[in-house]
Amino acid sequence: MAEQSPPIDHDSWRPRHNPWLVAVVVTLAAFMEVLDTTIVNVALPHIAGSLGSSYDDATWALTSYLVANGIVLTISSWLSKRFGRKRYFLICVAMFTLSSFLCGLSTSLPMLVIFRLMQGFFGGGLQPVQQAIILDIFPPEKRSAAFGLTALAIVVGPVLGPLVGGWLTDTYSWRWIFYVNVPFGIITVIAVIALVEDPPWLKPTKEQVDVIGISLISLGLGCLEIMADRGEDDDWFGSSFITTMALIGGICTIGAIIWLLKTKKPLLHLTVLKDRNFALGTFMIGAVGVLLYASAVIVPQFAQQVQGYTATIAGQLMAPGGMAVMVLIPFVGMLMKHMQVRYIIALGFFFMALSCFFAATLYADVDFWYLVLCRVRQTAPLAFLFVPISTIAYSTLPRELNGDASALFSMVRNYFGSQAISLSTAALTEMRQVQQTDVSAHAIAAKPEFRAYIFQMQKLAEAHGLAPLRAHAFAITHMYQDFLKQVAMLAYNQLFNVLGIMALCVVPFCFLLSPMKGSGHSGGGH
Repeated sequence: MAEQSPPIDHDSWRPRHNPWLVAVVVTLAAFMEVLDTTIVNVALPHIAGSLGSSYDDATWALTSYLVANGIVLTISSWLSKRFGRKRYFLICVAMFTLSSFLCGLSTSLPMLVIFRLMQGFFGGGLQPVQQAIILDIFPPEKRSAAFGLTALAIVVGPVLGPLVGGWLTDTYSWRWIFYVNVPFGIITVIAVIALVEDPPWLKPTKEQVDVIGISLISLGLGCLEIMADRGEDDDWFGSSFITTMALIGGICTIGAIIWLLKTKKPLLHLTVLKDRNFALGTFMIGAVGVLLYASAVIVPQFAQQVQGYTATIAGQLMAPGGMAVMVLIPFVGMLMKHMQVRYIIALGFFFMALSCFFAATLYADVDFWYLVLCRVRQTAPLAFLFVPISTIAYSTLPRELNGDASALFSMVRNYFGSQAISLSTAALTEMRQVQQTDVSAHAIAAKPEFRAYIFQMQKLAEAHGLAPLRAHAFAITHMYQDFLKQVAMLAYNQLFNVLGIMALCVVPFCFLLSPMKGSGHSGGGH
C-alpha cells in the first residue's frame, strides 16, 4: 500500500503577513462590491435620462447586477477550489475593476446591463472568499474582532452607497459611481498579490465541472430574481413572462437542492446545514439581509420621491446610521465576552423591530433630522447582529468546511437582501394602491372638512393675486398633491410595520443557538 502523506495541522498554520493587514486588504475588495449594490439606486433617474431610456428599463442596471451576483455567490466555493482561492480572488478583483470602468464608459442601456452583469458575476465572489480568508487566518478566539472589520464592509457599505452615489451623481456624473472603483481596485490587486496566501490544505483541484449543478443554480436563482424585480411592472402572474420565470426558478431551485444533496461531488456541500448553529445563523443572516437592504432602499426613496430631496441630501440622511454602527461594533465585541451571544442577537432583532415600529410614524411635515433619527435607530441594531451571528454560525464547524459555509452564508444574506430590494419596492406600489382606494372612499366632496380645505386654499391663492377660477384650480391641485403624499406615507408606514413584525418573529429562534460567549469555544477545526 502506498504511504499516505501526514495530515495537515490546520491549527498550527499561520499566515506570513500580519493577519489584520491581510484582513483590511480583502475587506476593501468586499466593501467595493457591497457599495455597488446600493450606490446605483439614487442614480437611476440620471442613468435613464442620459441613455435615453425609461426609469423602469433603467432598473435593469440594478437587476442584472443582483442576478449575476446571486448566482456566483453559490458557486464561489467551487470556483475557489478549481482555480485556487488567491488566484480566484485576484481574478474577481481585477475583472470587477475592469467591469466598473466599462460600466462608466457605456453609451447605451444594453451595453450598461451587459457590463453590470460582468460586474455582478465577478463581484459576487469577493464576499465569500473574503470571509473564508478571515476564518483561516484568525484563530477562533479572535474571530469576533475580525468579523467586526467585516461588518464595516457588509453593513456600512449599503448604508453609504446612497450617500456616495448621490454626491457623485449630483456633483460630477452618474458615470463616476463606477469610475470610483478603479483606483481602489488597482490598489487592492497589488496588495492581494503581495500579502494574501493560500493555506497549505487548499490546493487547486481538477475536478470535473458540475454542469448540471451550475446550470440548475444559475437558472433557479436568476429566474426568481427576475420574477421578484420585474413582477410589479409586468402585473405579476398576469404576465406569461413572470409566470414562466417563477416556474423555471422554482423547479430549478428545488432541482439544485436535490442534486447537491445526492451527487457525490457537489459544487457546494449543503451538509454544512446539519450543524445547528450554522443553520440557524444562516437563517438569521438572511433576515438581517432583508432588513438591511430593504431599509437602505426605501428610506432614500421616501426622501426623494415624497419629500423631494436631492440624491445628495437623501444620501446624507443615511450617513449617521453608518457612523452609529461603527461606534457600536467595538462595544458589542466587549459585550460578547460577558454575555451569551444568543442573548445579544435576540436583543438586536428586538431593537430592530422597535426601530421599524418607530419608523412607521411618518407624518406630513416630517423634517430631515426626524428621518436621520429613524435611520440611526434602524441601523444601530445591526451592530448587535452581524458580528454575533457570524461568530456563532462558524463556532462548531470544522475548518475544512469554511469555504462552502462562507459561500452559502454570503449567498443567503445577499440573495435575500436583493429579493428584499425588489419585493419591498413592489410592496410599496401595491400598498399605495390599497391605501389610495381606502383614502379615496373618505374623500367625498360633500364632507365639511373637504370643502373647508378647498375654501381655505382658494382664499390663500386669491390673496396672492390669482383669479377665482385659477385659485380654485390651484386649490384642487394642491389637495391632490397632499392626497398623494398622505397615501405614500401610509404605504411606507405599513411596510415598516411589516418589517418590524418580521424582525420580532426571529427573536424566539435566537434561543435555539448554543449558549456561548464570544471568547468561548469557537470551533472551526475543533
